[in-house]
Amino acid sequence: MPEQTYNVLFICTGNSARSILAESLINHWGVGLFKGFSAGSHPKGGVHPRTLQLLHSLDLPTAGLRSKGWEEFAKPGAPVMDFVFTVCDQAAGEVCPVWPGQPMTAHWGLPDPAAVESDLDQARAFRDTLRALENRIKAFTSLPIATLDRLSLKRQVDAIGRMRPDATEGKAS
Repeated sequence: MPEQTYNVLFICTGNSARSILAESLINHWGVGLFKGFSAGSHPKGGVHPRTLQLLHSLDLPTAGLRSKGWEEFAKPGAPVMDFVFTVCDQAAGEVCPVWPGQPMTAHWGLPDPAAVESDLDQARAFRDTLRALENRIKAFTSLPIATLDRLSLKRQVDAIGRMRPDATEGKAS
């Protein structure tokens, strides 16, 4: 009997960098068990070029990645989300839509790598952001979700969001 596939939505304000990176990473590390999506409260309308460049350089999935609003996932006929994670502080403070199915939510905030101004520092910021998201996603995809009660699972996803960005894989602070 196949296991359930869990839908995971990553939200950021612009949906051009962090949430896009997270969508690609969960589709890579969680293949078969998780399906990743991303959206923004105020989408930029395009994926940041450095996001795609970094994903391509690491052979991570980029097919179908696009900047879109979160309302796509709150309307009838949209995939029902099991998890919704905010990956930027601004989106965490905004009033989100009511998500069908009452998904589990958590805040996994990280600084915006696109806000870094110098080219060299921005490249480093994108790599650091990808690494931090990858560590969190690996920790998340390794959870025994089907065997955890809702309260235990909530504690785990919240702890993952508190992982230091430079923490090694699976080590919550």
